[in-house]
Parts: sequence; C-alpha cells; structure tokens
Amino acid sequence: MIIVSILRNKANDITGFKVSGHAGYADRGEDIVCAGVSAVTVGTVNAIEALTGTVMIAKMKNGFLNAVLPGDVSPEAAGQVQLLLSSMVVMLESIEGTYGKYIQIKDVTT
Repeated sequence: MIIVSILRNKANDITGFKVSGHAGYADRGEDIVCAGVSAVTVGTVNAIEALTGTVMIAKMKNGFLNAVLPGDVSPEAAGQVQLLLSSMVVMLESIEGTYGKYIQIKDVTT
C-alpha cells in the first residue's frame, strides 16, 4: 500500500508531503496506481519550481518521496505554492477514491 502523509502547520497550510510504499496493484512497470501517484507527486514538485521559483527540499528513492517547502518561500509565491499543493491533494484523493485499497492519504500536523 502507498501511504501519503500531507504535512500541515497549525494554520493548516501544507508544508510538505511524504509518499512511501508500493501499491501492489500490478507487477512492477505495469502498476497504474504507482504510476499515477508518482506522476502527480513528482509533477507537483516540478510545477512548484517551474511556476513559482520555489525549490522544495526533496529526497527520492524507490518507493519513497519526501518533499518539504523551504523556510524562505516568498510571500508572492506562497499562495501559488499552496494552490499547487492543494491541487496535488485533490488529484491523490481522486486516485484514492477509485483505488482506496492501494493508497491511503493522511494529514499530519507538524
């Protein structure tokens, strides 16, 4: 199962996320749940950098992605970053709605 932890501060802003595990929906290379989650999460990290100039602090390896916002997100970019991260959550919830046996999303207050 893929576990997605959405990291939030006390103001409920998303400060980062962690993805770990494998869906187990199909064989490696054919698993559409893993592929979808990877595309959404990695695409979000890339979109945040390309569209806002904010570079997330990210570590990735097989079955794991941890991405956290730096402490110096500009006030001009902050709203855009939150919109992109919120969009990622909506996309992941769509995957969870169809493939809930293979992915779990949880909020974690930091």
